[in-house]
Amino acid sequence: MYGLIGYPLGHSFSAQYFTEKFLREGLDECYKLFPIKDINSLSELVDGNKTLNGLNVTIPYKQAVIPFLDKISGDASEIGAVNVIKISRSENAAGTHLSGYNTDWKGFIESLEPMLHPHVKKALILGSGGASKAVVYGLKKRGIKPLIVSRSKNSGDMTYDDIDKTIMSEHLLIVNTTPLGMFPETEAYPDIPYNFLTPDHICYDLIYNPEQTEFMHKSAAMGAEVKNGLEMLHIQAELSWKIWNEHSE
Repeated sequence: MYGLIGYPLGHSFSAQYFTEKFLREGLDECYKLFPIKDINSLSELVDGNKTLNGLNVTIPYKQAVIPFLDKISGDASEIGAVNVIKISRSENAAGTHLSGYNTDWKGFIESLEPMLHPHVKKALILGSGGASKAVVYGLKKRGIKPLIVSRSKNSGDMTYDDIDKTIMSEHLLIVNTTPLGMFPETEAYPDIPYNFLTPDHICYDLIYNPEQTEFMHKSAAMGAEVKNGLEMLHIQAELSWKIWNEHSE
């Protein structure tokens, strides 16, 4: 058994994706949603589900889960966020080992790659949470300079109020890593000056439910190229599956 932890989880397509994958590939497996209100209940969840072999992690626990893990990969350590947990149990079930990984950054970069053009040198990253950290890591690896926008200057490089025409014209990639606009609060959107967007801009929303967010709608209205996070979800899900099924070291 596999599953997803986070809270709330009404927006997630992960269970649907894996259920369809298991049916398609003839695998006798199941994937469940575990909407836990407190990350401290992780140990109870793992101990109470002896057939649980792996978890995905979503908002708001990608950073908070780290102290509960026995080890984390180099990527996850550098990013400071985890979205995949592999659960290894000893033969006699006396010991349980939790290993953390991050596949978000690869899912993001692989899904973004076909949209990138040479003059995209800088990116505005809206939000400073766990997903933002993975996006920043991936962009740096790709040679694109990220600038983090947050509600507080303590959390990012600048606040939303600091974004002006010059900033917008220099940063041709804008990535929304916040939950603003996610189901069920679909009317919300990040407060940026959309009127400064051009057809040279790429506006990527990590949200995939709804299919087109207000952020995407407002960006597309100015001629920007837009994309949601569904392909990223699919890529990182397949990477998760690979991690869960690799033989333990």
